[in-house]
Amino acid sequence: MKAFRLDDLEAERIANDGAYLRFLHERNMSVGLYALDAGAVDPQQPHDEDEVYVVVSGRGAVTVGQETTTVARGSVVYVPAGAPHRFHHISEDLRILVVFSPPGN
Repeated sequence: MKAFRLDDLEAERIANDGAYLRFLHERNMSVGLYALDAGAVDPQQPHDEDEVYVVVSGRGAVTVGQETTTVARGSVVYVPAGAPHRFHHISEDLRILVVFSPPGN
């Protein structure tokens, strides 16, 4: 079994000085913690993998293709491979679990 605590993952992400921390990489999926602070610009480009975002904390909006929705703690968003997407209008620091399938590089 592999088990993780969000507080520990956030501390590791900060120690590695990055917005994204991949903490699990398996044959069929990978999982990471993505952080965007209030007012930040999301630099993402479309990925080759399907993604699921689970918002752990914060508030903002996400656009996938031509559709936009607000997100907050508890929001779950699916992004198909190749779809343009971006978080924006971030009013409270976002912390997001990201699941890639197949696993991202």
